[in-house]
Amino acid sequence: MSRLVEINFDGIIGPSHNYSGLSLGNIASSTNAGATAYPREAALQGIAKMRHNMELGLAQGFFMPLDRPNSGWLESLGTTIADAEPHLRAAAFSASSMWAANASTVSPAPDAPDGKCHLTVANLQTMPHRSHEWPGTLAQLQLAFADSSHFAVHAPVPSPFGDEGAANHMRLCSPHDAPGVEIFVYGKSGGPFPARQHFEASKAVARKHGLHEDRVIFAQQAETAIAAGAFHNDVVAVANERVLFTHEQAFEQPAALYEAIRDKLPEVEIIIVPADRVSLADAIKSYLFNAQLVTLPDGAGMALILPSEARENEAVWGYLTDMVAGNGPIRRLCPVDVRQSMANGGGPACLRLRVVADPATVDERFMATPDKLDAVAKVVTDHWPEAISPDQLSGPELTRIIGSARHRLLVACSLGELAD
Repeated sequence: MSRLVEINFDGIIGPSHNYSGLSLGNIASSTNAGATAYPREAALQGIAKMRHNMELGLAQGFFMPLDRPNSGWLESLGTTIADAEPHLRAAAFSASSMWAANASTVSPAPDAPDGKCHLTVANLQTMPHRSHEWPGTLAQLQLAFADSSHFAVHAPVPSPFGDEGAANHMRLCSPHDAPGVEIFVYGKSGGPFPARQHFEASKAVARKHGLHEDRVIFAQQAETAIAAGAFHNDVVAVANERVLFTHEQAFEQPAALYEAIRDKLPEVEIIIVPADRVSLADAIKSYLFNAQLVTLPDGAGMALILPSEARENEAVWGYLTDMVAGNGPIRRLCPVDVRQSMANGGGPACLRLRVVADPATVDERFMATPDKLDAVAKVVTDHWPEAISPDQLSGPELTRIIGSARHRLLVACSLGELAD
């Protein structure tokens, strides 16, 4: 009998992790542009987060870093790693696939008429450094979720409709293995910054997945939130089972959205963080909402797996401690150190893709165990570069080191067919 649980698939942070400031509208990325990055430390922090989640009793998977630098993409632009302009070279080196929340949009089997879990790979076309990710990501999704009796993996939505995957998608249900309400969050304008998720892309994904219109909501992200640096919805809101945890200024028409949600899922609990307790700026700086809101085993309630930066913000931590002291559904706060990812604009929620499925139906090579994470950590410790500054990207030796490191990881995880 199928056992549907939520599995978090984390992107292993790749050996080319660097701070080139490529993501317009991402405050952390822009602020740290040009700084020295520490790929080895970054990947080990990500592995530690996965271990932490497994110790909580959560199902955990992982995805491989993509082949970087992407010389084929540069060739399609008529240049090479050695000759490319700095901004194109940096885009080719980007390790941004580590943020698996942008890998795809996922509709679990209980939501789909055909009883399959549907995944549509995101095209990420708004940002050049991410626009060339999808072929490599699609190859992994097709491998990890190859069982066609349980999964359907779809090609990306075509241009010009930008799709950013699960970072702009939420699912409410009671519980995970019950039919849910899927909320697709799109943007229209972000002032000085681009709105990355197009309405037409969201509608296309819902159609691809065969979702019934009675179980789908399309909501506009607040323009003020995008302009403040909430480049994805998951920077200002997160959902889990029957709980929506959101900032007061996350959505353009919040009252109408909340009414629509309550109409479709009467048991929903909506926790609205008021701006007079936590400002939009503090929410974005601390990545309060870019947390993993998870259901703990054995009726222990829900936990927020937060970046440690949230604990360091007085307003944020004050609100959170008051919240968990009450009788609400979120009972536990779990700070984790993902500072290397945070400095490039991605918190705990960015690093994972949530898939409700039976773990036994997933290619076991993508499922984490303590021993597998030990093997991954050894490869990272032995072969990931200790430090990378943006001015090193033109050197052929770094390209060789990065390629060799990734190859060793693929071998260690028995995923050589992803070697390209």
